[in-house]
Amino acid sequence: MDDRGVDTGYLVRAQREVARLNPCHEDNYYLANGLLTWGGAVEQGNEVLRAAVDCRFWDEFPPFFYGINLSFFQRDNEEAARVLEIGAHRSTHNAAAMQKLAVMLRAEQFADERLALNYLTQQRDSAIDPKLRDMLDKRVIRLQGLISLREAQRRYEADQGPLADLQQLIGQGIIAELPSDPMRLGYELRNGRIELKKLKIAGLEEQP
Repeated sequence: MDDRGVDTGYLVRAQREVARLNPCHEDNYYLANGLLTWGGAVEQGNEVLRAAVDCRFWDEFPPFFYGINLSFFQRDNEEAARVLEIGAHRSTHNAAAMQKLAVMLRAEQFADERLALNYLTQQRDSAIDPKLRDMLDKRVIRLQGLISLREAQRRYEADQGPLADLQQLIGQGIIAELPSDPMRLGYELRNGRIELKKLKIAGLEEQP
């Protein structure tokens, strides 16, 4: 069940089926990105976006969403840049900005979590449905928690060396407590980097 009492496994299956039957469906890819990808079901949401990139050949936004996700969640900046360039070729108003972002990604010249926060905040602020805005707001708060933890990790490691456990941030007095995650998934240290925990869905395991 997700943060609003919805069966997330059902939501994943429903949006996958819509993407299979009609990958060009605009609402489906937008909701899959905002609710699934940023709600912990990363690969499942990205699967819908990949279908939309191929089907909606005129639409700049599926490649934009997917490119951001590739950079933030998978740290595949080369593929993210390639996808963003697809969006740039399709765009009439945002081509220069997408092309610049692709160049920056290849050069790894920006803090990805800050970009992701700006992007997710814009999604929340542009949402018309109050329920959707509320769900996206929870994801914004979750990402703000991640940013604060990564900043704390940098301060810790400047003096103490590699962080081995999140509780060390509290033990050293860098933070008073771990940020509260409104999605109730939490945060974890993975390969030396603090990440958003992914959602575990029975029968729909994340792919490596």
